[in-house]
Amino acid sequence: MTEQERLDDLRNLLLAAPDSTSVQIVALVFSVALVAIVLWLVRRRTLRAEYTPIWMGVALAILLASLNLDTLQLVARAIGAWSISSTLFFLGEIFLLGICLNYAVRLSQAGARITELAQEVTLLRRRLDDVEGAGSAGSRPR
Repeated sequence: MTEQERLDDLRNLLLAAPDSTSVQIVALVFSVALVAIVLWLVRRRTLRAEYTPIWMGVALAILLASLNLDTLQLVARAIGAWSISSTLFFLGEIFLLGICLNYAVRLSQAGARITELAQEVTLLRRRLDDVEGAGSAGSRPR
């Protein structure tokens, strides 16, 4: 048996490991807790409503994944992962990368908008100074 065949057998053994009920229970509790936390944050207006569908989708994905581990095994085989947990970590990293990219775009847009607003404020202050200067010069006694 070659080294590659042994590694393939080990990978198949890890992917075929029996499902742990305790892991499923923890994932279910986590997904329900995530839904509760998101709703609580939206209710307190700490989390904007536009982000609610994203986080509810994450909670739903965790719930579905915990109820059907066969789907995760298929995904793990498709991406060449050795275990379901490594697949979950990989998918989590992809999600976090997307969130970071989203925030980078929003920060770039906000920075451009702040620069534009600062320029407008400067122009308005200059106009105000000109108007005040012209008003005080015209009202001087002769």
